[in-house]
Amino acid sequence: MRLSARNVLSGKIVDVAKGQTTAHVRIDIGGGKIITASITNEAVEELGLKAGDAAFAVIKASDVIVGKG
Repeated sequence: MRLSARNVLSGKIVDVAKGQTTAHVRIDIGGGKIITASITNEAVEELGLKAGDAAFAVIKASDVIVGKG
């Protein structure tokens, strides 16, 4: 897999929670860190994603929003 994105984190899927149209895919990237991605249910099916699978979180963003509570 070749990508232009520089932030590629490998890990293992710990949960796939499907909603009506969108799924939340949780990926354990180690060190107690979990990345959650919102993707379409169609993408989950096309990729065959399920808990226990090895996966990559590919992060490409032009904006970062920071908040303080």
